[in-house]
Amino acid sequence: MWWTLAGAAIALAIVGLWVWLKGRPFAPGEVFRASRLSGGNRLFPTQVLITPSNVVQFTPRWIGRQEESIHIAHISSVKIDTRLLFSDVLIETSGGASPIRCHGHKKGDAVAMKLLIERHQNAYYTSTGRPPASSVGPEPRNR
Repeated sequence: MWWTLAGAAIALAIVGLWVWLKGRPFAPGEVFRASRLSGGNRLFPTQVLITPSNVVQFTPRWIGRQEESIHIAHISSVKIDTRLLFSDVLIETSGGASPIRCHGHKKGDAVAMKLLIERHQNAYYTSTGRPPASSVGPEPRNR
């Protein structure tokens, strides 16, 4: 009887440690984690890393992970949908690919994500000295 309880306690401790390890920030820097209280984020909360060059959505799984990355120059808009407790963030691309959808973030984190992305975009475009290339029509030729 005691061996069964001890084995179950050890197994539960291992599972708890695994969930805790998977829930830690996956990279150094500006990482925003969704709340474990929101739907779909109970065991493994989605994380969003925002760097000067790209935005990475990281979702851990029992085995492995799912990552999606968008270069800062290819982000066309950031939308925040604020609810009673949590906010959803939708990061759309200029190429029309599927956007990054993040749900379950604190309201302050959602606003901070949007402001940080806009700040990195402003820095990117002022450092290159040129606006993004238009995706409509051919580029003008020099004659």
